[in-house]
Amino acid sequence: MNMRFLGAALVGLGLSLVSPAAIAAGYPDHPVTLVVPYPPGGPADTMARLLQQPLTESLGQQVVIENRAGAAGAIGSHDVAKAAPDGYTLLFTNVGPSAVAPALQPNVGYDSVKDFAAVSLVSRSPLLLVVNPSVPANSLAELIKLAKDKPGTLIYSSAGAGSFGHLSTALFAEAAGMEMIHVPYKGQAPALTAVLSGEASMSLTAPSGAMNEYIKQGKLKLIGVSTLEPSPLAPGATPIATVVPNFDSAYWFGVTAPAKTSPEIIAKLNAAINAALAKPALQQKFLDTGNIAEGGAPDQFAALIASEAARWREVIAKNHVTLN
Repeated sequence: MNMRFLGAALVGLGLSLVSPAAIAAGYPDHPVTLVVPYPPGGPADTMARLLQQPLTESLGQQVVIENRAGAAGAIGSHDVAKAAPDGYTLLFTNVGPSAVAPALQPNVGYDSVKDFAAVSLVSRSPLLLVVNPSVPANSLAELIKLAKDKPGTLIYSSAGAGSFGHLSTALFAEAAGMEMIHVPYKGQAPALTAVLSGEASMSLTAPSGAMNEYIKQGKLKLIGVSTLEPSPLAPGATPIATVVPNFDSAYWFGVTAPAKTSPEIIAKLNAAINAALAKPALQQKFLDTGNIAEGGAPDQFAALIASEAARWREVIAKNHVTLN
C-alpha cells in the first residue's frame, strides 16, 4: 500500500473519531464571521453592529461583520447556506430573506428551513399604523368602518411591492375585511412622505425617530400597533389585535448557521447571544433603533422561521404579489 495514502487515511480516521462534543469544547478558537446580507448603514447592518461587541465579549472571540448584499438579502443568505457547518460563518437574518424572499424569488437557491440551523432570535420590531390627519378616523374601529363603508377609497403606501409593510397591510386588510388600494414607493421615507402629504391615506410601517416627531406635531395620527399587547415603542397605541383578533406582525432579526452545524456549537452560540442580549446597555440601544431585544432557544427560533415562511408564502400567493 502507498504509505502516503495510508498516512492520509489514518489522519482522516483520527479526525472522524473526534466527537462533536470535543470539537465544540474548543469552539471558537478563532474569529467568527457574521454575514449581513445587506449593504452597510441599513437597519440590518446597524443591528448587527450593535450586537457585535457584546457578542464578541460573551463568545470570547472576535465577531467580524461581513456585508454581502444583493437580491433583497438572498445572496448573502445563499452564501451562508453553502458555507462549512463549523460555526465560523453565521447569518444575521431577518423576516425578509428567511420568510419572504423564498416565496417572492423562486430561484434564491436555498430553503430557509432545511438549509439553516436556527441559533437565536435577536429582536422584534412592531409596525405602526399611521394615517393622514385628514382621514376621518381616530381609532382602529373607525378606520375599519370607514374602509368598509367606502371600499377602494383608502390608499395605503408601502416601501415597495413585497416589502414587509405591504404584506403586513395586505394581511391586516384581509383579516379586517377591508378593501384598500396599495401604492408602492421606493423606500420607507417616500412612503411616509406620501401619507404626510395626503397622497396616501395611511401606512403600516416601522417606527422611526422622524415618524415619532410627526406624530407629536400632529402631522400624523397614530392609530395602532401591530402587536398582540401594548408596545413600549408606541406608548398609548392600540394593539391591532384588540380589534382584529390575533393579528400580530413584527419585523424580526435573528442568527442562523448552515444546516448540519453541530447542536453543541449551536448551544454555545445561543448561550453567547442570550448573554449579550441580557445586557441593559444593548437593550437600550435596541430600543433606540425601534427594536426590542428577544433571545430564546434555537428550537423556538426554528419554529418562528417555519411559521413565518408559511404565513408570508400564503399572503403573497393570495394577493398575487410579484417584484415586477
